[in-house]
Amino acid sequence: MLRLLEEAPAPRGEERTAAHRLRGWCADRWPHVEWQVLEHGPAGGSLIAAHGAGPLLYSHLDTSLDDGGAANRLVTGNAAPVGPLTVDGDVVSGFGLGVARGPAAAALVAFAEAGAGRLLLAGSGTHRRSSQITGLEAYADAYKLPRSAIVAKCGPPTLLWHEPGALYLTVRVTGRSGAAMMAESATPPGGVIVQAGVVLDELARWRTDYLAADPRVGQTGRACGIGAVSGGWPDKPDLLPAQLRIDLYVVAGDQVEPAALAAELADRLRMRCAESVLRECAIHVEAEPVASAAATPADAPVVTAARAAWRDEFGAQPPPITGWTGSTDGVVLRSHGVDTVRLGPQAKPAADDPRRDELSLARLTAYARIYRRLLTELPE
Repeated sequence: MLRLLEEAPAPRGEERTAAHRLRGWCADRWPHVEWQVLEHGPAGGSLIAAHGAGPLLYSHLDTSLDDGGAANRLVTGNAAPVGPLTVDGDVVSGFGLGVARGPAAAALVAFAEAGAGRLLLAGSGTHRRSSQITGLEAYADAYKLPRSAIVAKCGPPTLLWHEPGALYLTVRVTGRSGAAMMAESATPPGGVIVQAGVVLDELARWRTDYLAADPRVGQTGRACGIGAVSGGWPDKPDLLPAQLRIDLYVVAGDQVEPAALAAELADRLRMRCAESVLRECAIHVEAEPVASAAATPADAPVVTAARAAWRDEFGAQPPPITGWTGSTDGVVLRSHGVDTVRLGPQAKPAADDPRRDELSLARLTAYARIYRRLLTELPE
């Protein structure tokens, strides 16, 4: 299954071909199951199937990055092709195993063997700025969601029934454009980009304060990082741009109001810039909510069943966790009233190439057994 997923590239929003290929392969191997492709958006697609009533086993087809694409190179700094999937004893290594081919493969096999429940390997499953419908949204529009769901994704070595929300913040500092051969023609002189350090320094101070105010609600915590800095026109760098743009990803385990957070940050940046050569620039901060933090009751049937399955599989209770900052589609399922638990193997970057992930096949198989058990034991 891992090799099949590797052979079918599924960049976000372009999973349809991979979904149809996967459906055909599954139909040949498990003909007693009615495998379907739910198409959405211009080229999106999700693999779905059902064994009648039961919980939903969820993972996603797309990978956070695509192997060798321009966006991938911007993040990794490496333009070389990522090597093929390899297996060395218990260790499997390859591109996209952590997000999310490893747990997706385990979920698919577990579902086929369970003979119960529902499966959704969704297209467009990772956080991304996009107006396109996600696979989970398309599924929720087309089908009635069950009472409980299991999210098969890599994560910490424990159960998660509480996940943080997330939002994007876009900071824009706007002055006046100019020409590189006449530095004084721009506002500020030399252009706004050369003063990016002033803005970045204040963002670092704000981030420190934001994290320090983390109330550590339940299993979750806060996180914040700058994911992109841009400005100007690479094809014509003799023009000094009028605008500097900085994009942040913000995680909140508590209930944060995005607009209020953006307003607070804008006020801080205006005060800091007023004390610098950026004093004549306009400061604007825009918040774009992704999802709100959400929790399933710790005594919900799906959590209780997952805890028992974990104990029987690994011989101990799942360890407690606080400060978890990974936000997935579990928050979306909970927003629809679906009790949701997340569990899956831990992936780590391969030693020879951090773009590749490493997973233990034995551990992956253990999680497949847990997924299969939950599908058969949880009622609709």
